[in-house]
Amino acid sequence: MNDRLKALADAGVSIWLDDLSRERLDSGNLSKLIAEDSVVGVTTNPTIFASALSKGEAYDVQLKDLAADSATVPDAIKAVTTTDVRNACDVMAATASATGGVDGRVSLEVSPKLALDTDGTIAEARELWSTVDRPNLLIKIPATKQGIPAIRTAISEGISVNVTLIFGLGQYENVIEAYLSGLEQAAEAGHDLSRIHSVASFFVSRVDTEYDKRLDAIGTDEAKALRSKAAIANARLAYELYEKSFAGDRWAALEAKGAHVQRPLWASTGVKDPNLPDTLYVTELVVPHTVNTMPEKTLLAFADHGEVKGDRVTTMYDDAHRTMDALAGLGIDYDEVIDTLESEGVDKFMKSWDELTDSVEHSLHEVSGS
Repeated sequence: MNDRLKALADAGVSIWLDDLSRERLDSGNLSKLIAEDSVVGVTTNPTIFASALSKGEAYDVQLKDLAADSATVPDAIKAVTTTDVRNACDVMAATASATGGVDGRVSLEVSPKLALDTDGTIAEARELWSTVDRPNLLIKIPATKQGIPAIRTAISEGISVNVTLIFGLGQYENVIEAYLSGLEQAAEAGHDLSRIHSVASFFVSRVDTEYDKRLDAIGTDEAKALRSKAAIANARLAYELYEKSFAGDRWAALEAKGAHVQRPLWASTGVKDPNLPDTLYVTELVVPHTVNTMPEKTLLAFADHGEVKGDRVTTMYDDAHRTMDALAGLGIDYDEVIDTLESEGVDKFMKSWDELTDSVEHSLHEVSGS
């Protein structure tokens, strides 16, 4: 067991791998990461699957069968991704059992083409939940305006959800409300709340990318001093909101019925700026009851030289507020930044789906010889 990653896990951070492939499953690599590197969950996205399909021949047998059955590209995507996720859920089943379902989770996204379609998202969430048919699955739904009611409906029906594409505190408030109201509806419908789980994926590095671009345009010494500080401050304030939201009478009533908190998940934790420490968004966001989903590069970097310096979130609320106030004082509009990030996030979401579509279409043609 890697000591650095174990220390991170012991500090209350659930380590999830932001990657999955059939090769990783078939080779036993995922099992090894669980045994040696404290990995207790997996997240996926269309880009991850497109990359997996482009490497090696692990998918050829299934793709040949799909091509022989004249499967459409969307059907082939669904078949390939749900197979990998189902198998990963099985690998993670022991972890899920040992943690009461809190960890041992594997996430699968609804189609990004549905990011602005509430009814379509709900229908696909139901279909994916039924197709994978594993209790430790999480369905990823974006925190768009149209996604929020879909999140509430999914939770109300007993579907566990990973809410993705959260950048701002206003978004996060809406996500928490959707989760709480979904749980209340689930309880009314007779669902066992102890079986419903959710995480809220708060994106980190992209916030710095957008703020730093604006700070560089301002160019003053004060602006330069605030570079690469927005993302961590923003995430810390998200945790402050989490602590306030999962307290009080409303939450106590749900908790008494077996409900679990919706843990914050730090996403996009690989650094984009090569001048920053490669473990920055892990070390500076250590706090109990969180998930950090890392690309393998970040996981290996932390295993090699990462440091756990104790709680770096609840002890830093005042500093986080000062940082965000200073950024606002320079004339940078927080809501405008978040709107830009959400819009770009949806666009990237859709482009990654197009990449996956092209990859599957190419693979189907290749294995069929057409």
